[in-house]
Amino acid sequence: MKSKASADRLRRTLGRADLRAVPESRRALRELLAHWGTPERSAVAELLTSELVTNALVHTDDGAVLTAVVGPSGLRVEVRDFVAREPRPRAPGADEGTNGRGLVLVQSLADEWGVRKHDVGKSVWFQLEAEVA
Repeated sequence: MKSKASADRLRRTLGRADLRAVPESRRALRELLAHWGTPERSAVAELLTSELVTNALVHTDDGAVLTAVVGPSGLRVEVRDFVAREPRPRAPGADEGTNGRGLVLVQSLADEWGVRKHDVGKSVWFQLEAEVA
């Protein structure tokens, strides 16, 4: 996993099917958010990031790229993969075990979220507004 970080930005290249990237991404995001928002808000950001990273690595057959940017208005996290198939949140109670529930969490806990198509693949992103501790 390649990593590049600055004071307000994180970018990681995640290896194909490398689920070790999930806790490593959470740890890197925690470091990025050390002086951002409340501890509860940072915990939500970590949870949602791990859901997006897990989805990209489990539901595609390629690697992914994680980008997180902290700005004056809040945090934006984006996970880009290289598969065109769009993710869909699955309602609680859907008969598929625990699969697909991560996007329901993103949908319910993020201030904004969405999917952006690329020529090759897509990015799934979320935003959390800044809150003062």
